[in-house]
Amino acid sequence: MEYTSRYGRNDELARYPESEFAPPYGAFLIVVSGGETVAGGAFRRYDAATAEVKRVWTHPCHRREGLGRLVVRELEREAVGRGYRRIHLTTGPRQPEAVRLYLASGYDPQFHVADRPTRGPLAFVKDLHRHM
Repeated sequence: MEYTSRYGRNDELARYPESEFAPPYGAFLIVVSGGETVAGGAFRRYDAATAEVKRVWTHPCHRREGLGRLVVRELEREAVGRGYRRIHLTTGPRQPEAVRLYLASGYDPQFHVADRPTRGPLAFVKDLHRHM
């Protein structure tokens, strides 16, 4: 698994139970092309006004096709529909493509981009009503 190759053994992907991504507070999205799952993502409740995006990914063979942006945009649209006003998310320091995706998607980094940390999660937030 790619996540393990970047970070070693890590339980982050299994940290939250499936139920946290179920309606009415969460959502799970997959993108299927030619019968194959090629991208996906999810969100869960962070607080009453904020959704937390988790597990955004794109199959390596389908990167640079805009699928990451599609997933993020659809998760944002669904979050607004569920009454959320903000999104919070984190990514890891060994995922520069994710950092670029969130910056290009209008997320505000909660760290100095030029001095990007090499350890710990990198947090982003986005005010959905300002950007939608």
